[in-house]
Amino acid sequence: MTDRRGVGSREWAPSTPDSLLPTPRPFPLFDRFPALLAFPRAELATLPSPVERLALPGGVELWVKRDDRDAAEYAGNKVRALEFLLGAVRPGDTVLTLGGEGSTHVLATAAHGRRLGAAVVAVRWPHEMTPLARAVAERAAELATRVVRARSVVEAFVRVGAMRWRAARTARRGGPATHYVPLGGSAPLGVLGHVNAALELAAQVAAGVLPAPARVVVPLGTAGTAAGLLLGFAIAGLDMTVVGARVGPRLAVTRRRTLRMAEATARLIERASGERLPRPSPRRLVVAHDVYGGAYGRPLAAGERAAALLRDAGGLVLDATYSAKAAAAALALARSAPGPTLFWLTFDGRGLT
Repeated sequence: MTDRRGVGSREWAPSTPDSLLPTPRPFPLFDRFPALLAFPRAELATLPSPVERLALPGGVELWVKRDDRDAAEYAGNKVRALEFLLGAVRPGDTVLTLGGEGSTHVLATAAHGRRLGAAVVAVRWPHEMTPLARAVAERAAELATRVVRARSVVEAFVRVGAMRWRAARTARRGGPATHYVPLGGSAPLGVLGHVNAALELAAQVAAGVLPAPARVVVPLGTAGTAAGLLLGFAIAGLDMTVVGARVGPRLAVTRRRTLRMAEATARLIERASGERLPRPSPRRLVVAHDVYGGAYGRPLAAGERAAALLRDAGGLVLDATYSAKAAAAALALARSAPGPTLFWLTFDGRGLT
C-alpha cells in the first residue's frame, strides 16, 4: 500500500486536513540565507520532491523521500548538487567530470550539462556491473559529447588533471570555459543543494506532510548528500540521525570525510552570509557498514530483496549499487528501531528499465 500524498494513514495522520496543508517553499535555503542567492544556480530541479508512506508486510511503516521525481528529465540526488555546480555554465562551454562506468553522477551531469548547451566530457573507469548499471552507462555515453576510458580510478584522476590544465591554458587564450564537476558532485558548493534538501524536509514536517523521522537513510559514497543533510538538519534544529549506507571500500567511504564535508560547507555558508552556523553532532551520523557488497557496484542479496519489496509495495525502482543497499539498511531499522524511518530514494530509473 502506498499513500502517494504522503499523508493520511491509520498509524499517523496530520492534524490539519490535506487541502489546508501549507505548500513548502521550493528553496528554503535561500529563505534562511538570502546572501546565497549571489551564487550562480541553474534551475534544473522541480522542488520540493514528494514524500510517500509505504505500509509493508508485518505492519512495517517506511517513509520515502522521492528524489527520483525531483526533475523532469533526469532526477535523483545528483541534480540538487548540479544546480550549483553547473550554475555558471553557458552554451558552448565544456563540462568535465569523472566517475565509474555505471555512474549515475556521470549520467546526470551529461543530461543536465547538455540541457544547458555545454559539451560534456566524462572520464570513466571499469567496475562490477549489473544490467541496470550497464543501462546507465549506455545512456550516459549517448548524452555525453565524449567519454574517455581509464583503466583505474588513479588513471582517471591523472587524465582529468591533465585535461583541466589544458583547459585552463585554453581559457587564458580566450577559448571557451571548462567547468570541472568533482567526483559525485561532492564539493561544498554542490553540498548546498543537499543542505536545501534537509531544510525542504524540515518544511514538509512542519507542514504536516509526515511525522518527524527519527532517522534518514541515504547511500554513502562520496558523502555529499549525507554531509548536506547532516548540516541542514542541524541548521533546522532537528534531532535526526543520518544513516549512511556504505557503498564503497571502508578506506574511501568514512565518517571523517562526511563530517569534513559538512564542516567545509558550513564555512562556505558562513563566509557568504556572515552568520555563525550550528554544527551537527558527530553522534548524528551513523555509517551502516553491513550493507557493503564487498566491491563497488557489487549487488547485495539483502539489497535485492529490499528492491523487490519496495517495487511490489510502491512501484519504486532501485539500483543495486546505491539505493538498494540504503533500502536494505532502512528496512532493517524500520523493523527494529523506535520512531519513523525515512528512506531517501536517490536513483531515477525512468527510461532505464
